[in-house]
Amino acid sequence: MTRLLAYNAIIVATAISLLGAVLLPVAIRRGRRDWLTLGYAAVYTNFVLVTVATLALVWGLVTHDFSISYVAQVGSRATPLFFTVISLWGALEGSIVFWAWVLALYGAAAVYFNRGREGHLVPYAAVTLLLVSLFFHVLLLGPANPFQPVFPVPFDGPGPNPLLQNHILMAVHPPLLYLGYVGFTVPFAFAVGAMLSGEVASDDWIRLGRRWTVASWGFLTAAIVAGMWWSYEVLGWGGYWAWDPVENASFIPWLTATAYLHSVMVQERRGMLKLWNLNLMVGTFVLTILGTFLTRSGIISSVHAFTTGTIGYYFLAFIGIVLVAALFMVAGNSDRLASEGRLDAPLSRETAFLVQNLLFTAFMFTVLIGTLFPLVAEAARGVKVSVGEPFFNKMSLPLMVALLFLMGVGPALPWRKAAGEELKGRLLPGIVLGVLFAIGVVAAGGRGAYSVLAFLFAGFALGTNLQEFVRGANARVKAHGESFVMALVRLVAANRRRYGGYTAHIGVIMVAVGIAASSTFKTEQEATLTPGQTMTVAGHTLRFKNAWGRQEKQREVIGATMEWMDGDRVRAQIEPRMNYYPTQQEPVPTPDVRSTLRGDIYLSLMAFKADGSNVTVKVIWEPLVPWIWIGGMVVCLGAIVGAWPGGRERGRAVATPAAPALAEGQP
Repeated sequence: MTRLLAYNAIIVATAISLLGAVLLPVAIRRGRRDWLTLGYAAVYTNFVLVTVATLALVWGLVTHDFSISYVAQVGSRATPLFFTVISLWGALEGSIVFWAWVLALYGAAAVYFNRGREGHLVPYAAVTLLLVSLFFHVLLLGPANPFQPVFPVPFDGPGPNPLLQNHILMAVHPPLLYLGYVGFTVPFAFAVGAMLSGEVASDDWIRLGRRWTVASWGFLTAAIVAGMWWSYEVLGWGGYWAWDPVENASFIPWLTATAYLHSVMVQERRGMLKLWNLNLMVGTFVLTILGTFLTRSGIISSVHAFTTGTIGYYFLAFIGIVLVAALFMVAGNSDRLASEGRLDAPLSRETAFLVQNLLFTAFMFTVLIGTLFPLVAEAARGVKVSVGEPFFNKMSLPLMVALLFLMGVGPALPWRKAAGEELKGRLLPGIVLGVLFAIGVVAAGGRGAYSVLAFLFAGFALGTNLQEFVRGANARVKAHGESFVMALVRLVAANRRRYGGYTAHIGVIMVAVGIAASSTFKTEQEATLTPGQTMTVAGHTLRFKNAWGRQEKQREVIGATMEWMDGDRVRAQIEPRMNYYPTQQEPVPTPDVRSTLRGDIYLSLMAFKADGSNVTVKVIWEPLVPWIWIGGMVVCLGAIVGAWPGGRERGRAVATPAAPALAEGQP
């Protein structure tokens, strides 16, 4: 019953999506407002039906209905309820169900909040959203069908991948990733709607999609940071970023979306970069689909990737269709996309944004080529080629350092043209702080050129961005007689987009400092210890207390208790362990981490004697790593501030160009 309910809901959703995608253009052509309302209703109905299918699949997982193929694939009576529920996105078919649900939710919300806008942009955007949904429905009815019947029905299943039930972050990272990936469909749909409706010369499609873009960018940022944290906490290697193809797949659209968020301000302020911004938004959407293809086609080997299947061909066909259609639409609107302004001076904010966009684009292509080249080489010549960390680090470090520098220069530069004395005053605090950061890293033993430059430019960027808050708040104090704190709060509330951006900059700087410090000053040591023995790493003393074991519902656990000593006092107990799952031949190591603002003590259990007489552990001192996670949260806070509507903006209609009237009944 559950299986049939879910499967039939997807069948009906497919029919409704197709009907709505056909009905809306007809309503526009014939001027039928009542048909337009029916087309919007198709978007809402699609959401309801996909919600029914998703809840039915979750119910099947929770009730261990092994007659459903997906439940038989990832379900297990021994798996705790929490991990049973989140196994919805633990394998290919369930992840597509969840993806389709998030997409339907975004589509319904985007249409609902813009349903009263006159003109044809929103109806064409609704058509785009329905067609993208239709593609995912086809996947669910074809190569990614999770609702196939199983006979004979097994009594139990293997459970989800052990790596996916080893940390609570698996309940956080995938949903954030989908909210980020799928969210970019909405501004893409507005861009398509603008091209099809002939409204692309206006900035309305940018204004309609701005908060959706910022929110999606924030979700994707949070997903990347959560994925780094999961890798750090679960995989036991002591790192958080390995240029894994699936990591890269999420990073690539983040780069283009970040470029878009900066360059779109130039279009709104100066009427420039219209064609560039349109291409950036189309490219960002295509790159999210490419990332989905890389993850779910099985063509890459990764702890993040799903199994092989025919689904990759569907994604490739969809990417091809989108690219060809976008090419024709952009070409057909090229005469409407001429720039209205021009660069007035080399030292201006628009120039900084332009250079920044070029660097982001170069960064994107570097990561894209490094990720796809091994696949292309193997397909073309049958030769396996490896592109690893050395390539990515060599090519990306100069770009990262340059972007840090521009992150400091941009806020200090005015629009159009900078005055020399004013510019010096704005740059001086950042220069002083940057020099202090560089001196500090050299004094601490840092000698690498990129390491010193990273701290220099991070300090510089931090100084210039913080100065924007201080200057603005001081101006309010003088003008209104407010306290500094109240002036700062009201300043941000009155200029949320601007100061949300500066907040995100500060978060990125914190992440950069955490990465630079942990890469430069990381210390590790491996030792075999007997009970009572100690080891010292980077001035931190650890004492082995005992080894232990326990039986849990879904696994066996072997662990070691290590005491982090402060003289004769036990500062904390750290317990790395190995988890043994019935379906896994090799144990899944789980490190244990203790964090301070100065850094992390990171312990991995490498080996143990069965009688507990000794253990082999790896201890890593990771300076400032917690600032990566804190910085990620600050970036997300900036996205929230930037996307949050102000009092004057709530309910404000977007100005629209004249459009043919839509009649209630017959035209």
